[in-house]
Amino acid sequence: MHVKHVQRKEDSQISLLHFPTTESTVFRDSIFNTGRNCGWFTTCYMLCDLPADGIYETRGAAMSSTAAATGLVLFLLSLPVVQSQNDYGVTYTSTQICAVKGSTVDIGCSFKYPSRANVLKRVWFTKGNNYNLEDLKTDPVYAGRVSYSPQRKSCTLTIRDLRESDSAMYKFRFETDQKHFTGLPGVTLNVTALQVHVDTSSYPDWGTLTCQSSCRLHDRPSYIWYKNGQKISTQSGQYWYSDYLNPSDSYSCAVRGHEASTSPSVCVRGVSCNRVNYSNRSICAFKGSSVDISSTYNSYESLIQSTSWFRFGRGSEDLREDSRYAGRVEVIETERGRSTLRIRDLTESDSAQYHFKFNTQSFEWGSSLPGTTLTVTDVQVRVSTGRKLDCVTRCNPYVSSYVWYKNGQQVNGATSSSYEASYDTENSYSCALKGFEDFHSSLVCINGRWCNRVNYSKRRICAFKGSSVDISSTYNSYESLIQSTSWFRSGRGSEDLREDSQYAGRVEVTETVTGRSTLRIRDLTESDSAQYHFKFNTQSFEWGSSLPGTTLTVTVPQVKVSRIISVHESQTEAELKCESSCSPAGRLSFVWFKNGQKNTTQQTSTYTDYFYPGDNISCAFTGYEYYRSPPVYAPKFASVLVLNNSPEIMEGSSVNLTCSSDANPAANYTWYKDKKLISTEQQLIFSSIQSSDSGEYHCTAKNELGQRPSEVIFINVKYAPKLPSVSVSPSAGIVEGSSVNLTCSSDANPAANYTWYKENKSLFHGPVGMYHLSSISSEDSGKYSCKAENLYGPAQSVTLYIDVEYPPKLPSVSVSPSAEIVEGSSVTLTCSSDANPAANYTWYKEDEDSAKASGHNFTITDFRPEHIGSYYCVAQNTRGCRNSTLQLIVTASSVKSAAIASMTIFFLAIIILSAVIFIRKTRPLKVIFSKERPNSIAQVRKKRKMHLQNMMGLQLRQQSSRTTFATPVSVSQRAKKILSTPTLCPLNPKDKMKRMRKREGEMWNTLLSSLLMEPKD
Repeated sequence: MHVKHVQRKEDSQISLLHFPTTESTVFRDSIFNTGRNCGWFTTCYMLCDLPADGIYETRGAAMSSTAAATGLVLFLLSLPVVQSQNDYGVTYTSTQICAVKGSTVDIGCSFKYPSRANVLKRVWFTKGNNYNLEDLKTDPVYAGRVSYSPQRKSCTLTIRDLRESDSAMYKFRFETDQKHFTGLPGVTLNVTALQVHVDTSSYPDWGTLTCQSSCRLHDRPSYIWYKNGQKISTQSGQYWYSDYLNPSDSYSCAVRGHEASTSPSVCVRGVSCNRVNYSNRSICAFKGSSVDISSTYNSYESLIQSTSWFRFGRGSEDLREDSRYAGRVEVIETERGRSTLRIRDLTESDSAQYHFKFNTQSFEWGSSLPGTTLTVTDVQVRVSTGRKLDCVTRCNPYVSSYVWYKNGQQVNGATSSSYEASYDTENSYSCALKGFEDFHSSLVCINGRWCNRVNYSKRRICAFKGSSVDISSTYNSYESLIQSTSWFRSGRGSEDLREDSQYAGRVEVTETVTGRSTLRIRDLTESDSAQYHFKFNTQSFEWGSSLPGTTLTVTVPQVKVSRIISVHESQTEAELKCESSCSPAGRLSFVWFKNGQKNTTQQTSTYTDYFYPGDNISCAFTGYEYYRSPPVYAPKFASVLVLNNSPEIMEGSSVNLTCSSDANPAANYTWYKDKKLISTEQQLIFSSIQSSDSGEYHCTAKNELGQRPSEVIFINVKYAPKLPSVSVSPSAGIVEGSSVNLTCSSDANPAANYTWYKENKSLFHGPVGMYHLSSISSEDSGKYSCKAENLYGPAQSVTLYIDVEYPPKLPSVSVSPSAEIVEGSSVTLTCSSDANPAANYTWYKEDEDSAKASGHNFTITDFRPEHIGSYYCVAQNTRGCRNSTLQLIVTASSVKSAAIASMTIFFLAIIILSAVIFIRKTRPLKVIFSKERPNSIAQVRKKRKMHLQNMMGLQLRQQSSRTTFATPVSVSQRAKKILSTPTLCPLNPKDKMKRMRKREGEMWNTLLSSLLMEPKD
């Protein structure tokens, strides 16, 4: 073995142990395989175990084959290490320590220094360096959990209630008047929490449980196993346990001797099983304060029938039924699977271990595992040698700062647990932990019992309304003569209560012995709840304390619905509990009242019964029946209040609906709209109500004892018309002559009246927004709009354009030039027609089948004799077609011939007409004519008809090179009308001419028939 010395900045000398290594190095029968020749090394791998006291000290123990099965940790070789330089040195008993969470560890340490030096300071630290380090005693993380050995050359560090976060490297440093010295590298502390690992890989129903930790346990410790909270008596103390595993079971383990530091209970399969785990294993609380003890739990069965908290050593009695905790215990369950026990006004006798249990239909959790240990402590001032004062407690709630008082007044700057008092005999001293000033110690005198001080017999007193209370204090003065004493109430100056009008006739101060004053207040009211102080005056001194006095709480019982058992249509089965804001001393008994009648059979704090909606239940403390609790009852009614700034509810206005009810406990409210739940608040607030909010509303008021619905109210939101929507039917292809409906609609309340407009001209007004056109015409085309209007305003629709489609009207034809046309010149015929959609045009020449041209214009650029003739155009769209009248091309001589023919026909017509008149006047002639020559008459008529037709024929001849256009020549107006009226669009010009000839023949038949018709008898 070789020792190497390393020089540090502080000139201290560190001794490190080194071993030469080969492929394998043997140390006390333990083999360490390095894998290759590594030369020198300063660390080795080694198994380390934890002794039964929960503290591991590495001492180079041999590695056993049994321990080897559980793993390896890395540590510095743990022979006692001496770190020294000249006459200065630090010796650590161990350099690697493993401890269980929740236990206490001692880190052994001693130091040396020359006899001529004086030690000024001793410090343990984990953070910082030699020039800027943080003493563990002042670190809030370690507050109340660390202490240093008081022996002269011992530096042993004790850490209580270990946490996993305490794992660190701990170093000791001391300072003398000559030199500073730090023991390096220090001691490594590993804090481990036990965990149960479940292995079910071998068989489906068989499993092996292993109690694991982050560091190895020493000296083969014995283990304890728990199943469903009960200790397994058959297990052999091994770190593993095998058994058939039921999914409903939970398991936990602990090191024997450290049962308070058990592992959390785990389920063997999944997360649902029977188990209980506690949030804290130990809690320190001050006398007179309140404490919360929490646990989490779950059950393999879904339904848990009951839960309770009990105190270890007193069976399994529910603390809520324990008279010693009456009025001070409350069980809170804000979320499923988490229960919190709250104990108020703690006394030192409340120090105990508390457990939680639950029951299902087939299972009861009855754990032998440790619960949460509560330690209730008061604060005391201990007078050490000389003038040194120490502030001590039985436990510490992990605070690092203290408050000191001198003669009841706070001493500025005094924050340590120790205080050096001045050389005096008349002053008294007290202390408290920072943040817990209400729980200060009693005042003490440094020398003897004579000094200026006031102590109260009780810090807190709970009393019934209507009762009397005595508040006592002891006092003394360094001076023998006290001139006056008085009691006063906090917050009202120092006025003597005997002079306070609020207490007139109810206050009495008695002093049966010297140095003890008692304030008695009779006929207590709730307003008497306050803090009361005592003061005295001497010739040269007045006691004016900033310390709290005695807090009085005047309580009135309250009925609380603790559990709903069943709910029926007309009644509710419930458990009621009589509680108070504080707990008066002594065993309490209760009186219950139902509908004003005393229940003589129920005297406990709980009362179970069936309750109807009209029932009133109250309670009182026995002997104080006149001071009953306020009654509890189901909601008596539910009403709705509508708050609005105007008589009418207008859209956009603010509207509040409030549901109210008389109920105790206070009701919870639910709002419904049209029978659908919309809110669970008491008020339904519409900051800007909308038309969609109109509807039927009602609310329900509900508490634990029942519920009541309100009447239904209708919220009718009024508003001006919204933007009207307009439509036309049919929506497309409106044809002239068809029926058309224009529809206008608008959302409005009240309903709107409608007005239809065309091009800003009013067409229709009425409550119905439909405008009907039975036979629409082209003149009805245009822009339409409607206006919707009610009491609250108008709204104008968008513009709707109506486009009426119709076939072409009679086309009009023009010629250019309009004067006589010279052969070789250019002639243009123009055709136009009113049509929608716009018409297409086609030009034809009479007696010709094919079209001459298409389009508005027909142009003959080089006019020749063969162009002479009759022309017409056809206008056509998707709705129909129409022909123009004929346009004839004739010469000047042709015009004269036509005039002579017309004169001849005219005179012939007169002669025929005269003959007919003469014949009709001659009766026998008619008879003879009709009887004897019927055939001749028919032939005559036929010849006349043919002659007239020939006379009306159009003879077009070329007389010269000059031509003109003329309109068609007609014999009579009726004939002219027939010729000029266009027919329906033919398939081709030839068909069109045949149709025209037929119509001319029909016309002449009619004319001749009328001329030759015999007169009637």
